[in-house]
Amino acid sequence: MNTLRRTLFATLLACLLSLPAEAQEIIRHFPVPATVSPQLQTLIASPAPDYWNFHPRDRKEWKEWTGNFAQQLEKTLPNLCSSLNVSISSERLGGVPVFIIQPKDLPESNRDRILLHFHGGGYVLGQGLSGTQEAILMAGIGKFRIISVDYRMAPDFPYPAAIDDAIAVYRELLRTTSPQQIGVFGTSTGGGMTLILPLRAREEGLPLPAALAAGTPWTDLSKTGDSYFTNEGVDSMLVSYDGWLGEAARVYADGHDLKDPMLSPIYGDVRGFPPTLLTSGTRDLFLSNTVRMHLKLREAGVDADLIVFEGLSHAQYHMNPDIPETRFHFLELARFFSTHLKEH
Repeated sequence: MNTLRRTLFATLLACLLSLPAEAQEIIRHFPVPATVSPQLQTLIASPAPDYWNFHPRDRKEWKEWTGNFAQQLEKTLPNLCSSLNVSISSERLGGVPVFIIQPKDLPESNRDRILLHFHGGGYVLGQGLSGTQEAILMAGIGKFRIISVDYRMAPDFPYPAAIDDAIAVYRELLRTTSPQQIGVFGTSTGGGMTLILPLRAREEGLPLPAALAAGTPWTDLSKTGDSYFTNEGVDSMLVSYDGWLGEAARVYADGHDLKDPMLSPIYGDVRGFPPTLLTSGTRDLFLSNTVRMHLKLREAGVDADLIVFEGLSHAQYHMNPDIPETRFHFLELARFFSTHLKEH
């Protein structure tokens, strides 16, 4: 597993472009907290990825960058599946490609439960198998069957392609599965899509899923919220909205208002949402995205809980399968979904 850990981490920190000297000034350094696991301390002490400040000039550069990223990440997945005793198969639901990921020792209690997964990546990264890492961890640690959606992405397919695909899969899934046996989860963009899905489902008259788990969700595609500023240069993964992230927001939105609830669910009507679990970290650029959403859900009377990890930058709870915080996170998700999803 140590080799797997090093490979995963090296991939996520791959240097795809050189970091301009002026961009280095934004990186801020703080002591590594002694209040987290030694494994997480190592992750926190590692440098930010050089590609955080990448600004693609055209569709060709977007495609080359995202394709290279996907190829490198995919190489790590067979070992991850093997170590977690997880299988993957592919099919189509509602005309959309999906991956079915499940533990080879699926518990009887989860036989009829399904978790619908949306991967992260700013609506530009994570195509194909490269978007399944989080789902593999959830299947292997949490012991659930996962349907991970390989939704269309920018620059070729801007808004509303991703959420169109998400709702198409969900609608098809409802043909064979009770909504009370369906949970939805994802991280970052996937967390945002997890929260957009009920808004879209309600618009189309579909029943809502039984529970949602949104990890450090991209709930506001505009640069709005305290931690976009206070954690700029502190978050060692995203680093700044003004790097590739802001570019991705604009290329996916394709001229639409970034505060449209179908892009930024923080502006949506969340009354009647199912129980929701949100996760972030104290160094996360999306900490405000997460806590603002938590408060909005609570104000609307939704059963919403929040986990904030000490010292964590954006989405680091699923970037190293060896750290105790990773296992804690996915076991918490499993406990949450086991509480709210019906067995049979």
